[in-house]
Amino acid sequence: MTTDRVYNVLFLCTGNSARSILAESILNTEGKGRFKAYSAGSQPKGEVNPHALKELEALGYPSTGFRSKGWDEFAEPGAPEMDFIFTVCDSAAGEACPVWIGHPMTAHWGIEDPAAVEGNEVEKARAFAQAARYLKNRISLFVNLPLATIDKLALETHLRQIGATEGASQKQTEAN
Repeated sequence: MTTDRVYNVLFLCTGNSARSILAESILNTEGKGRFKAYSAGSQPKGEVNPHALKELEALGYPSTGFRSKGWDEFAEPGAPEMDFIFTVCDSAAGEACPVWIGHPMTAHWGIEDPAAVEGNEVEKARAFAQAARYLKNRISLFVNLPLATIDKLALETHLRQIGATEGASQKQTEAN
């Protein structure tokens, strides 16, 4: 891997309405010039969760232009070739994924679904803020990896370790 190119990163979730959208926006900002982030879902909900957009806006990240889409879009001819694919929900991690051109590096970065939190608006907002914080921390670790000087095995280890940081879902912690 070299530092003179932009790496394509795909964040996958089942619904592509919350966690993967948060990750896409955060990485496109934090990794600008080095990474181009995308997001998709195995069973897209068709709309982005408004709490995700509010949280992005509150943190100063782009919150417009997102749409909930299927991962098949990224397996079609002419789609960007991915260098990295991260699942951010446990159910997407267990599904049969399309065959990705170029054999990207993959890791599971599961966190609990903030959209599944029931309660009042404050409790929901808190869940989205927490999910965004966990994703931002993981993305910060990722963008600071020395991609040009690290071998593939070490990189795979680092990617798995990032997925096990604070906020890892129950399934993620059981896998490590």
